[in-house]
Amino acid sequence: MTDQPRRRRSHAPNRPGKPYRRPQKDPVRILAFEALRAVDERDAYANLVLPPLLRKARESAEDGGPRFDARDAALATELVYGTLRHQGTYDAIIAECVDRPLREVDPPVLDVLNLGAHQLLGTRIPTHAAVSASVELARVVLGDGRAKFVNAVLRRIAAHDLDGWLERVAPPYDEDPEEHLGVRHSHPRWVVSALWDALGGGSSGIEELLAADNERPEVTLVARPGRSTAGELLDAVGEGSAVPGRWSPYAVKLTEGGEPGALEAVREGRAGVQDEGSQLVALALANAPLEGEDRRWLDGCAGPGGKAALLAALAAERGAALLAAEKQPHRARLVARALAGNPGPYQVIAADGTRPPWRPGSFDRVLVDVPCTGLGALRRRPEARWRRRPEDLDGFAPLQRGLLREALASARIGGVVGYATCSPHPAETRAVVEDVLKGRGGPAVAAEWIDARPLLPGVPELGDGPDIQLWPHRHGTDAMYLALLRRTG
Repeated sequence: MTDQPRRRRSHAPNRPGKPYRRPQKDPVRILAFEALRAVDERDAYANLVLPPLLRKARESAEDGGPRFDARDAALATELVYGTLRHQGTYDAIIAECVDRPLREVDPPVLDVLNLGAHQLLGTRIPTHAAVSASVELARVVLGDGRAKFVNAVLRRIAAHDLDGWLERVAPPYDEDPEEHLGVRHSHPRWVVSALWDALGGGSSGIEELLAADNERPEVTLVARPGRSTAGELLDAVGEGSAVPGRWSPYAVKLTEGGEPGALEAVREGRAGVQDEGSQLVALALANAPLEGEDRRWLDGCAGPGGKAALLAALAAERGAALLAAEKQPHRARLVARALAGNPGPYQVIAADGTRPPWRPGSFDRVLVDVPCTGLGALRRRPEARWRRRPEDLDGFAPLQRGLLREALASARIGGVVGYATCSPHPAETRAVVEDVLKGRGGPAVAAEWIDARPLLPGVPELGDGPDIQLWPHRHGTDAMYLALLRRTG
């Protein structure tokens, strides 16, 4: 609800003699505000909310509405993602500039303040422009009264640059290293602790990892084998706008941004958007040594379909068939869309991998990319760091173990199973595999580890094995984890 006057006035309240000026509507900042409100109010993800908002703004401009070009879209995207990535830091700074606990500031007001703080401290927008644009936004979406509060707070924030504020709001590293890193790099304290443990507990790498989480990831394409090539994608994008991936032979990175959907291969489903880490997981499973038949593959947690599409293409080259199973029907439809046009045999079904409809021992290769906290993809989903809680680990634990246990049961004797997750948290990675193999919380499964590291030749720093852990700061990928197992009985 806004604080707008109920009728036109010739003068602003409490300011006699000064003509009232209507607030200027800035479509870029209004769009960014709407995206942040959707993330907060509906637990939406920015990568799902932002594209339709951008499309609507472009269509409105084409129909004679306010101008909204590619530069406007880029600014709106930076404002949304930059604000979400650095929200923890900005909250700490804002808390120093208001006269009440931060929890007592209305969420819409806090969103405007965070947007303003990012323009002041995280962009090259001049100070006066950042303050005035934010105050105008506040007048439009909050009303004149609360716009004055926004103006006062932002002027206090503008008194120092980011480094100056960090000296004030981050505790000294020697006194509280986790809180220091959390404030400086905008991560909840428990996430800092978990990532630190996953790295081995030493000082090496933790600041680089936290900083990498706050970098804008490049868009990575995958050329689906037998249907497209990396060379075709490079030619289609154009020289200087894309480079080959670092590790996957099917990967192409867009260096100049751009719209992947504009590429013919992507529109036709012969290529897609997929992080290079996810590609490596599928390739490692497909290349794992296997004796005997290699005709039946299973993706037991296939939604939304990226890994399933790559696996289906790899399987087709060998004359194998893929069954892609996804519990949620709407996500199963996304999988079917991703696999449409695959030349080899495949089937997509809506099925619960913890209670599978297929017979045990039916498959030669099985992948389960299990639901998790998503702490390995904070570059792409920055809001997840504020949404997740430590107790979420306990919530995912039974599902992760159940899916792996059934995946092993679904493989034939001698078959290969890949357990993958987009989280480096120890409780979601090796602990899950060890519990299943040792029969903790359920019947023990006869299986042995396969050293996955040789299956990714040329990729350095994969860990001590036999499982592998990818990292944003080391590999430029999401923090994907993979354990490969062979069923022995």
